[in-house]
Order: sequence, then C-alpha cells, then structure tokens
Amino acid sequence: MSTRLNISRRKVLAGMAAAVGVSIAESSVAVSLGGSKGATASRRRDVIVIGAGVFGAWTAWHLLKHRKNVLLVDAWGPAHARASSGGESRMTRTAYGQDDIYTRFASESLDDWRWLSERAALPIFHATGVLFMFPRVEPFLTQTLEVHHQLHIPIETLERSTLEKRYPQIAWDGVEIALYEPDRGALMARRAVQTLVQEFVAAGGEYKQLSVLPPKGAACFTALTTTSGELLSAEHFVFACGPWLPKVFPDVLGGRIFPTRQEVFFFAPPGGDTRFAPGQLPGWADFNEGDIYYGFPDLEARGFKIAHDRHGAPIDPDVGDRTASQAALQDVRTYMQGRFPILARRPLVEARVCQYENSSNGDFLIDRHPAWGNVWLVGAGSGHGFKHGPAVGRYAARLVTGQSGSIQPRFSLQSKMTQQQLGFR
Repeated sequence: MSTRLNISRRKVLAGMAAAVGVSIAESSVAVSLGGSKGATASRRRDVIVIGAGVFGAWTAWHLLKHRKNVLLVDAWGPAHARASSGGESRMTRTAYGQDDIYTRFASESLDDWRWLSERAALPIFHATGVLFMFPRVEPFLTQTLEVHHQLHIPIETLERSTLEKRYPQIAWDGVEIALYEPDRGALMARRAVQTLVQEFVAAGGEYKQLSVLPPKGAACFTALTTTSGELLSAEHFVFACGPWLPKVFPDVLGGRIFPTRQEVFFFAPPGGDTRFAPGQLPGWADFNEGDIYYGFPDLEARGFKIAHDRHGAPIDPDVGDRTASQAALQDVRTYMQGRFPILARRPLVEARVCQYENSSNGDFLIDRHPAWGNVWLVGAGSGHGFKHGPAVGRYAARLVTGQSGSIQPRFSLQSKMTQQQLGFR
C-alpha cells in the first residue's frame, strides 16, 4: 500500500474516531473484526462486553462514545447463525399499548438505526410502515393512541373500508380497524449488527472472537478466562449473551430466562406480482384475538415473511435442533389461507428456527450482578428487543459509567420471576 493511501485511511479513521471522542493513536487496537493475535492480551480495559448481538454491540458503541477503552467479544461472531440477533429482518414499531417505556425506547432508537443504515453499503432500515390489525376497538389500541399523542409520535387509525381499498391483496374478514405507523418498518438484523461492529472497531473499539468461561465464585471479579487460557482483565464487565445468559450464570439466571424455539417462514410471491413488495405491503401484525401472527413484505427479494408470535418449546441454544417443523409450516399456511389467500399455496423458499430469550414477564434485564458490583447483566430481549438496541445500549452505558445511578424497576433482576408468563409485549 502506498504512503498516500495509508495517510488517507488514517485520516478517515481519525475522523470517525473523533465523532465518538476516541483517539486512534490512544486506542492501539487492530482495525479488523478478528482482532490481532496476542496484540493486547495482557492490557487492562475499562470495559469488556461479552456478546456481540444487538444489545452487546450497541452497549459497546455507547461506552466508546463515553471515551471508555472497550473490548467486545463473541464466541462465534456478530449476529451469528444461532444468535437471537441473527437472521434477516426485525420489526421496528412503537405500538405497545400503555407500555410507554417501550414506546419511548423504540422511538429514541429510530434515528440511530437511520444513521447506521446510511453508513452501510446496503440498507439496514426499510421504511415500509407497520400495520397492526384488530378485530375491534379495544384497550391496547386506544392506549397506544393515547401514548403516541402524548409523545407526539405519528400514528394513524384506518377503518375497514380504507384498508380494503389500500391493501386489496389482504383478506379483511375479522378485521374492523388498524393502527398504521408510517415512520416504522423493517431492520435487517444480521447486517445491522455486523455493520455496527465494523463502525465500532473503525472508531477505536476492539473486537475479538473469543469464547469465555463462566465466572467462578469470588469476593470480587477482575478478569475473565477464555477457553484457550487467556486472561482478560477490566474494570467493568457487561454480559449480553442472549439465550446463553442462563448458562453463564446458572445460579442467578438459570430459572429466570427462558429460551424458546421460534420458527419463521418465507414464501415466494407469484412471478411479476408486486403486490407483496415494499411500498405495496407494509410490515404487519394481526392481533387476531391475542393469537398474533406477523410478517414483512418481500424484502430484498427474499420472500414474504410470516411467523406465529407464540412461545415455542424450550431450546438449548448450543445443541437445539434448528430444523423447521411441518406442524409450524402447516400452521402458517392455514393462517394465510384466511388472511393472505394468494400466498397460502405458494412455494416455501426459506425456513429458519431462531429463539426468544424470555423473561418471566417479557421485560428486559438490565441490572448489576447481585454479588459483583462491576458486572452487568443485559438481556432478556423476549422476542421484541431488537428494535430497542440503540436505546438499551445507551441506557446500559450510562449505568456502567455511573451517569445514571438508578435501575429501572422493570429491568431489575429482582423483578424477574421463575414462572414464565405467555403474554404479548
């Protein structure tokens, strides 16, 4: 590489680092997703974040903006195939009934997603809009409208006659009203997390693909041990391990986070038929008397996505079977026969088994470890966490750095029971 190219690259990286207040010269880290072998093995960091999913990556990013020396590690890579943050698409919505804490988090996150999408080579945020269908006016709908009006977040109500004219490709039996969020849409999950980690490293953060051992009992916690025997020391540690949190902390979280098997399917629209493309069909969720189905238009020609939003069977994220079941496939085909009849018999082009990592009540976990004050637990996305990633990371970083001293009670460890509740969040 020529001297001119080296200088140009350094200027680019320095400019990116300046945007988050970090000096490239001070960080002395490798600018690559794999890190540099043995380059900084004995150096003490300010914070080590374990888990490069959406919560971990955004927490690492915001800690970097707080001028912290941050190491982000993951055993298999950012948004890998078994991660809850892996796969294709996730919905961003602000319709949460009276749950204004999640409406706020989702709304606050959208600018960050738009920024990241602008940085990426391919879109991360698709502004498809989101449609939430209801059989009648009910409390969730009216509470959602009240919260949105209070927070000045755009939202519309659409009557049955309007729905039939606007979306004739949908069969509207059993639906009388819908909420439409014009500014929301789909996030490309794997691409989003991988892009964010690249931005994190380019701005001065450090990423390494490492597997760490569960912490052992001790009066204080100062270092992690990797499976290869390397010691990683830091002042603070953030464990954002998704469905692996109960395995890392079995005594604390073994009975408080419930990983469940979740199946999603993609179907091929008819050739030349654009009715199911973005711009013609929004992201959607059918309240369906509480038995919710949801999906997306044919994003990036990957197929019409559909899933049944009910908690599946328990799954072990390490060894759980990832083969989609015929029963689940038949279930979504039966549903489509009533709501999307044009697609009900179309070819299946892709199926995926991922997982939720549910708390007892669907609320996130963002709290200190009960024995180690410098160890933080961030997880329990509960099937709706992805959209909130930027806000979760910002909140967690403020806690770690002492800029926010209070734990939101609903995110506390104390609020997490050992009995799972099967409700919509």
